[in-house]
Amino acid sequence: MAAVLQARKLPPAPTVAIDPWIAFSAIALASLGVVMVASSSIAVGEELHVGPFYFLIRHALFLALGTALGALAYRTDLDWLKRYSQIMILGAFVLLVLVFVPGLGVSVKGARRWIWLGVSNFQAVEAVKLFLIIYLAGYFVRHQETLHHSLMGVIKPLVVAGALIGLLLVQPDFGGALLLMALAGSMVWLAGGSARHLLGIAAIAVPVMGFAAMAEPYRLRRLFSFMDPWADPFDGGFQLTQALIAVGRGEWFGVGLGESVQKLFYLPEAHTDFILAVIAEELGFVGVLIIIGLFATFTGRAFRLGIDGLRQGRAFEAYLAYGIALWFSMQAAISIGVNIGALPTKGLTLPLISSGGSSVIMSCVAVGLLLKISASLREPRSVGPFEGVGPGGKR
Repeated sequence: MAAVLQARKLPPAPTVAIDPWIAFSAIALASLGVVMVASSSIAVGEELHVGPFYFLIRHALFLALGTALGALAYRTDLDWLKRYSQIMILGAFVLLVLVFVPGLGVSVKGARRWIWLGVSNFQAVEAVKLFLIIYLAGYFVRHQETLHHSLMGVIKPLVVAGALIGLLLVQPDFGGALLLMALAGSMVWLAGGSARHLLGIAAIAVPVMGFAAMAEPYRLRRLFSFMDPWADPFDGGFQLTQALIAVGRGEWFGVGLGESVQKLFYLPEAHTDFILAVIAEELGFVGVLIIIGLFATFTGRAFRLGIDGLRQGRAFEAYLAYGIALWFSMQAAISIGVNIGALPTKGLTLPLISSGGSSVIMSCVAVGLLLKISASLREPRSVGPFEGVGPGGKR
């Protein structure tokens, strides 16, 4: 490891102050996550006979590992990321293929989404999200003119994203595929891609995704149960009805920390996908508003960094910040929407809060990169030949 770091020639950590908005909101979300994972997973651990604090200990260990990797990301040279962004997208494809390799890929409930690393499983799509963002940020810097004025400039990055989405659908991971599609399309639009071109591509992509959703019976059952979960509350609508009961019991201020009833074997995946329902039950509507406010602070600051990056002529940093902001905001919105019955079940975690090693680790890495971007934008640096190009090809 020391040899690798020496070969990378990591620069010293930035001397400017840590961005307080990013740091505070991320630490607050992670701290709430620790508390709520502890509260929501005790019954699950006892049922599985692994101890009441098994999932809390695992979550804390993954959070510590993620923090260490986030600190490493904070010291990473952003120019190095830009230079090797095309290699990283190849790494994304490799990760999604490895899940199908016998002995290495792990199947859980019929889905092959995990890679066995010897001590734990790693969900490949969590790293793929960040690799795709880095690749797209590098592509936008290299191909600004083509992106703004050519249909092919818009199609090329979306074809790459489409190939990743295809591999996710094979696993299958429809929620991850939808998130990548929305993320790629939004980043292309923010980078100056023609809205007319994007709408034309969407007119093809959306029906394809709709067909993919209808092709699997279990997805149809999820859709029908979402439309009327009370029609089948003990089978297809069980998850959603239990989540809605939890949300309703919480009212304004909740029933009290640790006092949730729904987490006691009624609400499936209470410490992962449906942790917000437990938060709503124990901390009430006010607790949910605090969560939303922290995500709004985090993503709002990330978007602000993107705007500042473009104004300073640092396009790669800007698009990287935009991508992370979109990732966190979209995934959080989907997870919250699923928990309150506004969206069909997708199986996406709540970033920095839900239990799940892969999600926690990669979220921490993304936070480290955002802190690095913020520090970089406050340090003087010369503008490269392809940077400082804003929408329309103007500096």
